[in-house]
Amino acid sequence: MASGVEFDEGNETKGSMWVLEQKLDQPMEKEAGSLKNMYREKKFSEGLLLRLAFQSLGVVYGDLGTSPLYVFYNTFPHGIEDPEDVVGALSLIIYSLTLIPLLKYVFVVCRANDNGQGGTFALYSLLCWQAKVKTIPNQHRTDEELTTYIRSTFHEHSFAAKTKRWLEATVFRKNALLILVLVGTCMVIGDGILTPAISVLSASGGIKVDHPKMSNNVVVLVAVFILIGLFSMQHYGTDKVGWLFAPIVLLWFLMIGGIGIFNICKYDSSVLRAFSPVYIYRYLKRGQRDGWTSLGGIMLSITGTEALFADLAHFPVSAVQLAFTVVVFPCLLLAYSGQAAFLMENREHVIDAFYRSIPDRMYWPMFVIATLAAIVASQATISATFSIIKQALALGCFPRVKVLHTSKKFLGQIYIPDMNWILMVLCIAVTAGFRNQSQIGNAYGTAVVIVMIVTTLLMTLIMLLVWHCHWILVLLFTFLSLVVECTYFSAMLFKVDQGGWVPLVIAAAFLVIIYVWHYGTVKCYEFEMHSKVSMAWILGLGPSLGLVRVPGIGLIYTELASGVPHIFSHFITNLPAIHSVVVFVCLKYLPVYTVPEEERFLVKRIGPKNFHMFRCVARYGYKDLHKKDDEFEKKLFDNLFLFVRLESMREGSSNSNEYSLCGQQMQESQEFLLKDNAHTPTSNLDLTISSVDSIVPATSQMHVNNTITSSTEVDELEFLSSCRDAGVVHILGNAVVRATRESRIYKKIAIDYIYAFLRKICRENSAIFHVPHESLLNVGQIFFV
Repeated sequence: MASGVEFDEGNETKGSMWVLEQKLDQPMEKEAGSLKNMYREKKFSEGLLLRLAFQSLGVVYGDLGTSPLYVFYNTFPHGIEDPEDVVGALSLIIYSLTLIPLLKYVFVVCRANDNGQGGTFALYSLLCWQAKVKTIPNQHRTDEELTTYIRSTFHEHSFAAKTKRWLEATVFRKNALLILVLVGTCMVIGDGILTPAISVLSASGGIKVDHPKMSNNVVVLVAVFILIGLFSMQHYGTDKVGWLFAPIVLLWFLMIGGIGIFNICKYDSSVLRAFSPVYIYRYLKRGQRDGWTSLGGIMLSITGTEALFADLAHFPVSAVQLAFTVVVFPCLLLAYSGQAAFLMENREHVIDAFYRSIPDRMYWPMFVIATLAAIVASQATISATFSIIKQALALGCFPRVKVLHTSKKFLGQIYIPDMNWILMVLCIAVTAGFRNQSQIGNAYGTAVVIVMIVTTLLMTLIMLLVWHCHWILVLLFTFLSLVVECTYFSAMLFKVDQGGWVPLVIAAAFLVIIYVWHYGTVKCYEFEMHSKVSMAWILGLGPSLGLVRVPGIGLIYTELASGVPHIFSHFITNLPAIHSVVVFVCLKYLPVYTVPEEERFLVKRIGPKNFHMFRCVARYGYKDLHKKDDEFEKKLFDNLFLFVRLESMREGSSNSNEYSLCGQQMQESQEFLLKDNAHTPTSNLDLTISSVDSIVPATSQMHVNNTITSSTEVDELEFLSSCRDAGVVHILGNAVVRATRESRIYKKIAIDYIYAFLRKICRENSAIFHVPHESLLNVGQIFFV
């Protein structure tokens, strides 16, 4: 275990402080292990696993399950010329479902979750821990000691180590990886727009089967009204109606499976020969270019697989695997086989094959169930979109928007009002603009296949750096996945002008917004890092900091997790007074899914004791429920007071004045970090100590059995309490960011116009932190980046 000073070089370096550390620094492997085990996947009983598998149907598989509504129509938009084409298309559907959702996603990709969290950002967070690829360099060595932090080691000369060094070598590669993740994110947002459009429009189209003379405008109008209702109810959250989802989707799967069996027996059971892959070869050879472009329709049979991964948060992987293999997969195969059997004798009904293949007595019940299933599928995709935007927001890759948590039981269930209405407007525009399933299907397929390719590329790095798979196995997985997905992608390129351009335009617009925001955030962070205030300058001002110290506590919010921010010097040079106690508060989001409550806060002192300056770093994962309220403020002060007690205890335990903190200059790299133990008894506190001459890492923890209270401690605690009673003021920087004069034109456009506009329309920091206006002080400044 490393520390700031090497104590192993000789016995002469082992002073009394070293002996004291050996007595107090007891190993905590047992406690650390118990914490880590809290976040491993638990073993579930058979009954509970079945219940979770049943519930997962309503959340995870709604999108994938509604694909039979529109696959055959989008595969044959101009009709079916040869019945053998139906068998070839069915064979493609069977093997697409087997290779992509079943083998790749359910049994491989779902295992690459970040402690149960799925999606492209979850994969990115795993990579950020294994390699230094995060573009905002605000990580500290103490972050690596979180129980939710996972890093594996590998041999220096291994292929994984070479890959890691290659990724970390240049900023360009780090940015390329980030852009890859952002492209996947933008395509998921595109799915959130296109899934409701095609699902609801396809379900509504069933009305025309019973009323063939009905205008298509009426169908579109019905779909628009359903979409408005769907998006208008998002603020209630899925928890309010979630108990209905699983029964609806289970009933849907059982009904389409049962109707599939009925159609196979009634029309043509010979379609089952499609399980032979030779019919794929014959289909593509016979159809040539038309057969190749029809792959865009086949592609729609596997849409929803990325939403499956993104919605993984609430269910164990074993439950998701059980639901897919026992219910979803066989029912989808039966549904597609039944439709194919129907089309063998009714080729003219390919435009509405799903509803035409339903027995007359079952038509209206199936219409109702299909509409409900389409709503559930849309809900699942919208929820996945909200989830991935929350992840992007937490990692500094999305403009600040309001995030509401709709459930107290499930932290992953959120509602983002601004994005909800943007999605609704775009979804209605797509539905009313295209007015038919074919063009929306082309757009939908393009978005889905790009997300799949992004996932494959990220999985390649995960298998190398996280799983340490042999490079031959990694190459085999990547090759097979890309062959299938690039084949579909090449087919979608032929349909760019037939609706496939829509997700590209949507993704491009969101990519510009997200990347410019991230670029501006990085530049602001770099400016703050380079303009940090010198500790020598602060010490030169003396305990009064050259100002009048008035009673009260000033909480200065900053992006910096170390160093004194530029805003502080701007503040004290423009105002005649400052608070008696100053606390620099940094809210830092880490690329982990959560930070346990007991590990959230880190506290240190800045400067000598009589300066009364502290730093508090509050760390959050991208899935954490964060509400800046009185509870947050209370925990912050609890940790501050606890820090003072432990600091005094340490001084009382030391017989050497050499290690006294009182009156010594505390360098920025020499930190006293305290993990949040507000709920831990005083006799069992974990603490980390540093001094001018030695730094004990955060993993070295001291078990304190005897509490030593000095008069100095009591005096400082009373002083802090009186200052808190006098009032707490929240000081936030209100920066205007401008590009320097010598900047290139694209940088000026990005910073001066796009980034400035986004900062203007996004939420203020005070709103995010829920700071009361009477306690708020904004400090204006200009950043030239």
